[in-house]
Amino acid sequence: MSDTIIARCEAKGLRMTGQRRTIAQVLQQSEDHPDVEELYARASAEDSGISIATVYRTVKLFEEAGILERLEFGDGRARYEDAERDHHDHLIDMQSGAVIEFVDPEIEALQEKIAAKLGYKLKGHRLELYGVPLEKD
Repeated sequence: MSDTIIARCEAKGLRMTGQRRTIAQVLQQSEDHPDVEELYARASAEDSGISIATVYRTVKLFEEAGILERLEFGDGRARYEDAERDHHDHLIDMQSGAVIEFVDPEIEALQEKIAAKLGYKLKGHRLELYGVPLEKD
């Protein structure tokens, strides 16, 4: 990814207020998959004038513009990540809610093989695995 969320918003013609810039910077710096509440906590720590309604509106705007990707992992919370991050899959810890990103070349190749076997050229996919930690002896 060669540019920032702010640059992509500007390139799409979105009006970037100071508060939207703050929210975009928080998203850009996030290494996890924050929900709106987490984004609000982080953004309001930077700018106490940001309301949760502003975060909701901004996230919706960024999602509609293709800047953010909405993720739902079955816990009732929509989470977000940069739509232009390098491809990866997710393993969700069902006990803690932790989301672990991973890339596995064997899985990628298998998905291509399955699509071809069924007569398709794979153009994209999303893989989410759900599990609990193994018990240690």
